[in-house]
Amino acid sequence: MTPAAPSTHWKETIPDGEEAKHVGYAETLRAIQRGRGTGGKASRALHAKGYGVEGELTVLGELPDHARVGLFAKPATYRAYVRYSNGDGRRQSDTKGDVRGIAVKVVGVEGKKIIPGMEQEKTQDFLLIRTPAIPFRDADEFVAVVTAAQSNPLLLLPRILGRLGVGRTFALLPQLAKGMKGSMAPLATTPYFSAAPVCCGAYAVHYALTPQESPGPVAANGTSSDWMRDDLALRLAKEPVVYDLRLQFYVDDTKTPIEDASVEWKEEDAPFVTVARLTLPTQSLDSPRGKKLGDYIEGLSFDPWHALEAHRPLGNVMRARNQAYRLSTQERAAAKEPDGTERFD
Repeated sequence: MTPAAPSTHWKETIPDGEEAKHVGYAETLRAIQRGRGTGGKASRALHAKGYGVEGELTVLGELPDHARVGLFAKPATYRAYVRYSNGDGRRQSDTKGDVRGIAVKVVGVEGKKIIPGMEQEKTQDFLLIRTPAIPFRDADEFVAVVTAAQSNPLLLLPRILGRLGVGRTFALLPQLAKGMKGSMAPLATTPYFSAAPVCCGAYAVHYALTPQESPGPVAANGTSSDWMRDDLALRLAKEPVVYDLRLQFYVDDTKTPIEDASVEWKEEDAPFVTVARLTLPTQSLDSPRGKKLGDYIEGLSFDPWHALEAHRPLGNVMRARNQAYRLSTQERAAAKEPDGTERFD
């Protein structure tokens, strides 16, 4: 039996003045980048510490019609650059609680892209974190907390209280604490989530990367400031790491809201559909080639708006990221988008 098509009755709600507000937020984050940069070069405002590896994304065949859109329209295999990262804007020890993320740049993707001036680039980016939702409903809350965190830690709580009020602040605190504790599981063995929607043609979706196997750590947990990278290096020296790329489709604005990023799209409401497989082949992160590849990936810009028109990001948080990433890329003078001809030997 052919599965019923998901709802197409989603919509974005964009208030007057939002774009100007988001541009201001982008300037604020850019100032943080400048303050943390070295040698006259701006750093990433967030997710500063990362580890790059190479991979392949294979789009599966026999997908349901509603999933057979954009990148997933037909079976194919693409080269991919993958960056694991810690969420903080400082390069701190892996033993510290933090948001963990993964960014995937798929290379060789034909079709018109969203960003003006980059319409003919051949990349599609996916950005994910370890939680299926974020503590913040929108960009206002996110920027309020991020900017408050730049000051004296003793002033963090009063600053957030002043910006968000008592009720919302104390609703956020448990979620912030949970997110910052994060899972100390290895990078390669836990699922990652978009935590915000994008288009899939006429539909709206969340996406996730789910490891096909979840073995324990290879490197000693917590004994090195770079233990997550050490674990990844040891793991990939022995065997590939494989994820399923899965989509969840919009149901309604209560269970699967577009504008509120703090609401988890639960699997029982929006079942996952596997559309592709991400494989990180056996490789050496410490070889000359691995180091050259890692340096190259650190120079790339990963942006959810580096996307096909069929996969346009949706919702308040994603619209704010459009402004923030655009200025970030300009400030960091990121390398030209890859075209698949890169060599690291």
